[in-house]
Amino acid sequence: MADLMRAVGYRRNLPSSDPSSLLDLTLPVPTPGDHDLLVRVEAVSVNPADVKVRAGSVPGDEPKILGYDAAGVVERVGPAVTLFAPGDEVWYAGSMVRPGTNSELHLVDERIVGPKPASLDFAEAAALPLTALTAWESLFDRLRLTATSTGTLLVLGAAGGVGSILVQLARHLTDLEVVGTASRPESRRFVLDQGAHRVVDHHADLAEALPGGVDHVFSPFSAGMVETFARIVRPFGAVVAIDEPAGLDLLPLKAKSIAWHWELMFTRPLYDPASLAQHHILRQVSELVDKGVLRTTMTTRIDGIDAANLRRAHALVESGATIGKIVLAGF
Repeated sequence: MADLMRAVGYRRNLPSSDPSSLLDLTLPVPTPGDHDLLVRVEAVSVNPADVKVRAGSVPGDEPKILGYDAAGVVERVGPAVTLFAPGDEVWYAGSMVRPGTNSELHLVDERIVGPKPASLDFAEAAALPLTALTAWESLFDRLRLTATSTGTLLVLGAAGGVGSILVQLARHLTDLEVVGTASRPESRRFVLDQGAHRVVDHHADLAEALPGGVDHVFSPFSAGMVETFARIVRPFGAVVAIDEPAGLDLLPLKAKSIAWHWELMFTRPLYDPASLAQHHILRQVSELVDKGVLRTTMTTRIDGIDAANLRRAHALVESGATIGKIVLAGF
């Protein structure tokens, strides 16, 4: 195995249109720690988190490698690894505090890795880990829903990366009525195709569009929405949010005793690194994919993981008009 590997990173916070915003790099191949897998990355996807980090996180003296989602093949393992062996096909969403997946070879803790679905190729698989973990934790850890949960779930941004897999999970693994929001005809069709019972326009007055109200809300777009949530969520309902709007005032929710939950799928790797919870979630999602219950949310595939293609993918995510997930395959 070569001592050097290809990677893509950045040195300065620049717009994605700037050729220097993401750079092709050559870096040393890292050595696995005790619980690490060294994975040969076959495909990655681009998430809003990648865009936010590139735009706002200063890399310091060394270039910062972005990327969370990955699917690939285990090349080497650390001395304490028990869950995987060289040659295993895996998928995962990585950690905020380690170099990212936009590299030919990547280190990841085995405890946040799952077996790749056999029925998907690497690109199709790379679309899912971060969004599936976020959706699963939102539904089953934060909202504590179960297979027998009933009522109505409103999924804002249901055509997006998290929304599109969350709709599938809620439709197939609960008894909820699933309502997605989308505005463009192609987005509405996509949301219905993922399994939503119905779709409402997120530009419309949601209180008028949902006269009976809802029990649960998934929100990736919470700025300016708390008053609306106070109107449409039924008493003792709940909101789970994945964004971080400044100056959020939740007091309007108090009169109805509406709960507010934050979801960040990186919390477990950051604060409970010994937990196997995300390994088990990814294993369950993989099994559901292979059974045909869930499917990939990849809608755009770009061949070649390099700086030019990643700049293109970042620009598409920044447009706010993407449906599903953008995936890059092959170094």
